[in-house]
Amino acid sequence: MNAPGNFPLAAYGALGLPLAMAALPIYVQAPAYYTTRLGLSLSLAGVIMFAARLIDTAQDPLLGRWIDKLVPRGRLLPAMWLGVILLGVAFAALWLPPVSGDMWLALWLAGSLVMVYIGHSLLNVAYLAWGARLSDNKPTLTRAAAWREGAGLVGVLLASALPAWLLSAPDAVPRTAMTMFSILFAVLLICALWMLIRFAPAWRGTPSTAPLPWRTLRANHAFRALLLPYFLNGLSIAIAATLAVFFIEDRLGEPRAVAPSLTLYFLAGAVGLPGWVWIAGRLGAIQTWRIAMLPAVLAFVWAGLLGPGDTLPFLIICAVSGLSLGADLALPPVLLAERIPASEGPAAYYGVWTLLGKLCLAIAGLTLPILAALGYQPGALATGSGGLALAWMYAGVPCLLKLCAMASLTACRRASPEVSS
Repeated sequence: MNAPGNFPLAAYGALGLPLAMAALPIYVQAPAYYTTRLGLSLSLAGVIMFAARLIDTAQDPLLGRWIDKLVPRGRLLPAMWLGVILLGVAFAALWLPPVSGDMWLALWLAGSLVMVYIGHSLLNVAYLAWGARLSDNKPTLTRAAAWREGAGLVGVLLASALPAWLLSAPDAVPRTAMTMFSILFAVLLICALWMLIRFAPAWRGTPSTAPLPWRTLRANHAFRALLLPYFLNGLSIAIAATLAVFFIEDRLGEPRAVAPSLTLYFLAGAVGLPGWVWIAGRLGAIQTWRIAMLPAVLAFVWAGLLGPGDTLPFLIICAVSGLSLGADLALPPVLLAERIPASEGPAAYYGVWTLLGKLCLAIAGLTLPILAALGYQPGALATGSGGLALAWMYAGVPCLLKLCAMASLTACRRASPEVSS
């Protein structure tokens, strides 16, 4: 079979854009939006983010098993359209709460987050599993992942920079700005799913209608070995993403630097992505991923030493650490796809995979009440013990976790199908 061209793979990758807009950026923007713009307390926002993610985390493996059953019955696409409707409505509700006051805002935030997570999980698990089954050719899987994650980086750029830009206008009305943002998201989501269905390579193979037993996943040693570095690295990224806006606004004292800093970071990730894919084709995905982590650590640990006014050094850190982001996004899903036997439904594996990613975000949400207990309060210049705690929670802890992920990749490499074959 001939490998698909760039257009079908780009059509597959398009859905990565809106899905990314509703994933990591929510953890970057939602806590700051609800605390700074709407007045919700920091501790309460952190607890809600954690609790909502725990609920979200539990559903992914179950959705994966369900999706594996839908494929041979021809019911996958209606389920994905249902996910589009649910996600589009819930995304708008998240940014446009019709209530005020801590209690009502907390309830609205919790409910809208849960609905966003249900719609996003349904679409994302099916989408990742589709990517594992669009070809039997490893380079094709890598190219498809590159298109998906490249589109995802564009989505992250839009979701990170556009709200900040809309809200920073002198005469900005938050509700009007976020209404425009929500409409754009809904249009992109609908168009991307249509492109996937109309032009992307089809889901190849017909998995069994029987749910994949959990013991089958546990018995896959190569799969289990990949989970620890993926979790440690994901937790590193999640903590930094959760605290990024707070660090820029309150530690550096530069609210206007939020949009350019986030844009530079994710743009650098997009620029670096093709290079990491090229290197992975020569050194292997595991070795390339390990190499990519090192410059991120060397650059990012510097951020813990920054203080008010250090905007230029921070932008340099964003550029250098952002170059590594492409490897973090593109290579782990390819490593997972290599570890799923052809006779088994992939969605169950990706259900566990996304569970870990969301658990990382749930744990990262706990950094907010921890920082509140250490004396940090949002909305004011963070100096003294509270500012120091913010700086090292934002930079030091993620660097330590990424170093542990690099070390754990050694065991993952020994369990690699390429090595054992």
